[in-house]
Amino acid sequence: MTRLAPVFGLAAGLATLAAASVAMAQGTAPPPQPAQPGMMGQMPGMQPHMQQRMMPGVQAPAATGPHQHGAAVPGPAAVSSSTAAFVAANETMHRDMAITYTGDADRDFAASMIPHHQGAIDMARVVLEHGRDPAVRAIANTVIREQQREIAELRAILARLPAR
Repeated sequence: MTRLAPVFGLAAGLATLAAASVAMAQGTAPPPQPAQPGMMGQMPGMQPHMQQRMMPGVQAPAATGPHQHGAAVPGPAAVSSSTAAFVAANETMHRDMAITYTGDADRDFAASMIPHHQGAIDMARVVLEHGRDPAVRAIANTVIREQQREIAELRAILARLPAR
């Protein structure tokens, strides 16, 4: 039975996704909730113990209402400056990716990928400031160069696409 638990979990997740898709297609889905401040506000339904596992030393906040979470706050253990920088970069990226969708897949993709790529740049800069491994630092430099190039391409695409 224990081997089937992940299968049932996946099936339940797919069923939920399918039901949400049908509701959206029929126009009966509830309106999207505004983004809550803090990275964890972008991850509705994530359990506090999962948040703690993702960010050791950072205490998962208590819910402030149904499906609401506050910002991650430092817990009893001291948070390193690199962890604080990664948390800040992720919060900014997730906040900025919460765009207003236009229904134009090309425009929506480009508009949401720009902050996504900027988040990668910001995280790579954290590595350059705090990391020591030469291979990781080399990847960080490559990420910065390539993501900046792609951001420029995406902005050019947005400039030529018709506004919606």
